[in-house]
Amino acid sequence: MIQNTMFSIQNVQPLKLQESSQNTTATPAESISKFGSYLADAINQVAAQEQASKDMNNKFMLGQVNVDQVMISSEKALLSLQFTAQIRNKAVEAYQEIMRTQV
Repeated sequence: MIQNTMFSIQNVQPLKLQESSQNTTATPAESISKFGSYLADAINQVAAQEQASKDMNNKFMLGQVNVDQVMISSEKALLSLQFTAQIRNKAVEAYQEIMRTQV
């Protein structure tokens, strides 16, 4: 059975910008490292969704899953890839805007 978790609010966790138990501020190097690991994790999740879609396609060819399951996994992978591309585009635009700023 396929469960739609895209619009489910039961599993939503509020974002934590900073640990409340830490009273010290992070150095810029630590912040960059945390942000870099966050981005790497997000890219890995997109890659995992694409791999899951590929696996579902292979299972469909063997007759193990239905076409609706294949389409759902393919659309999830496509949406996450498009979302990643849009984030990249916005980051490039922000960088270009910063470079155009006169000091």
